Amino acid sequence: MTFQVDKAADIARVLTEALPYLQRFAGKTVVIKYGGNAMESEELKNGFARDVVLMKAVGINPVVVHGGGPQIGELLAKLGIESRFVDGMRVTDSATMDVVQMVLGGLVNKDIVSLIHRNGGRAIGLTGKDGNFITANKLKVTRDDPELKAREIIDIGHVGEVDKVDASVLDMLLKDQFIPVIAPIGVDSEGASYNINADLVAGKVAEVLNAEKLVLLTNISGLQDKSGQLLTGLTTEDVDGLIADGTIYGGMLPKIRCALSAVKNGVNSAHIIDGRVPHAVLLEIFTTEGVGTLITDVTSDEE
Repeated sequence: MTFQVDKAADIARVLTEALPYLQRFAGKTVVIKYGGNAMESEELKNGFARDVVLMKAVGINPVVVHGGGPQIGELLAKLGIESRFVDGMRVTDSATMDVVQMVLGGLVNKDIVSLIHRNGGRAIGLTGKDGNFITANKLKVTRDDPELKAREIIDIGHVGEVDKVDASVLDMLLKDQFIPVIAPIGVDSEGASYNINADLVAGKVAEVLNAEKLVLLTNISGLQDKSGQLLTGLTTEDVDGLIADGTIYGGMLPKIRCALSAVKNGVNSAHIIDGRVPHAVLLEIFTTEGVGTLITDVTSDEE
């Protein structure tokens, strides 16, 4: 009996501590980029689905944007199609783009939708081609050519960048109490499909929805300083300085720039958190301590 009372008291304490956040974020939109290690463990996958369903149940509007790079690589290998990368981006010819659409728009997207349904939620899976709600431009990649002593343009195929996001499609789903699950595939004015970095799509979706938060799940604890210590409570000016002094570099730069763009364009805060931590999204949103890096605009007073 004592054990049961103590357990109940712990639950009551957690709910009480979460109450101010529940009240503050009721009716707000939170865009979550879901990928990496968080998609590889069955326990973490089910935990993520439950977290998203819980957010919806307490009046928050979650929008999920997912990646799927490892799954794409696995299917390409099975089909005997070589994976090539330029500056961390997958070279995407027509055959590879077909696989990208099958994996992102089909297998991965529908798995996430199914997980949410099994945990009591209502989700709708879509790509940017549905309702033409993500229009894209072909991404131009340039880099220095030492021999020519000039910049060269490298064609990496069907890799795009977001041109425009039509929020009306998502507004309709959110109004009808669905959880949108978005595969990062866009389409241009000629109907050509493009594979787009999921972080970038999540950032742009957060901007057009005037989201309260953009949450980026990663495979590390968050943004770290040069000695490996977690950094949080950062302003956009702080982050600009960390880029300038070389603390932020390489593969973290696109993610950070996506977060910066979102915060500078109306999103209240961006969070870079460790997707390997069970219930990481809830811990970041509903606790004071959080589990990752928080970035806000200079004028923001969020703690």
